[in-house]
Amino acid sequence: MIKLQTGGTQGRSAVKQTLYGPSASFTWLLLDVGGRTGRISVAREALIAANWTHNAAIQDAVLQVGQAFYSFAANRALVQAERTNLAEADSNLVAAEERRRVGVATIADVLSARTAVEQARLALQQAEGDLTAARGTLAVRAGYPANAAFEVDSLADAAPIGVVSDSVEALLELAMRERPDLAAAAAQVQQADAAARVARAARLPAITATGNLGRTYLSGVVGPHDTYTFLLGLSVPLFNGFGWDYDARAAQARAEAQAARAELLGQQASLSVFTDYYALRTATERVRTAEALLASALQAAEAAGGRYRAGVGTLLELVTAENTLASARAQRIQARFAWRTALLQLAHDAGVLDPQGASRINVTSDSSRNGPPR
Repeated sequence: MIKLQTGGTQGRSAVKQTLYGPSASFTWLLLDVGGRTGRISVAREALIAANWTHNAAIQDAVLQVGQAFYSFAANRALVQAERTNLAEADSNLVAAEERRRVGVATIADVLSARTAVEQARLALQQAEGDLTAARGTLAVRAGYPANAAFEVDSLADAAPIGVVSDSVEALLELAMRERPDLAAAAAQVQQADAAARVARAARLPAITATGNLGRTYLSGVVGPHDTYTFLLGLSVPLFNGFGWDYDARAAQARAEAQAARAELLGQQASLSVFTDYYALRTATERVRTAEALLASALQAAEAAGGRYRAGVGTLLELVTAENTLASARAQRIQARFAWRTALLQLAHDAGVLDPQGASRINVTSDSSRNGPPR
């Protein structure tokens, strides 16, 4: 709204009038030889890269929680194994004291048995400390305070252990297709290419159309007055001290660098899957060996215990067998949870780890590796 006032001259009085009315204007870029489409591509690819990066962050978080969970479960199983070892050491101490009471053992046997009890108790205390630390790590990884009270599935070691039936080549192809960080890197390459096109377009001509439509009302005058304008413009960049050239070269260099980073990331992903695959195969064989070792150690400990109680074996023989059994229990626990952690790592590096910790990796169960905990 505009207020007008004319001055009074030659005997005429001053006149006040009000000028008002709606108007609309527009500017339309008709052609800029790739600049507009390039800016749209930059924004679109940035959004795509952000979405893929978000997915990769989720998989990283799931991996960290899964690793902390299996560490906690392994330490919990080790605590139970150490309690079993302590109970067996106590039983051996009782047997040694009884044999000394009836005169078939010396004080040295009793002291050796008592030493074994204290060693077992010390190992249990260390295992309980490790379990407390693992509990705090799991709580923090899951988003809770380190001192949060919680309990987790006690059947973490009950799921079957087997052999991966997928070939390493199939898993490499799966990783190239499914890994979100590789997809994010590819989107960032496209974004950098689009930014390079925008930089090159800055030195090229552009065609624009501008216009204005309006209707004006003047107080005291009957009827409106319509106005309109339309302009078609051509802008041609001439010279800015080679700034456009330098910007275009810099943008192209950034695009090439981003492409190189994406290629390097793909190679690293391929190496990760390859090493994870064979680490999992090694972990699978370790489980089988640990199961056989535990079975042998159990038989040896039972035989040594029977010989000692029958009076034909020595305490040293019994303690040695019990120590071997304790070590075999720990190695079995570590082997089984190392297998689960290796499978989790392979699923993550292949890009198929879902938010629940499951994956599309095919595992064939092997009953020889799935004996009950002992």
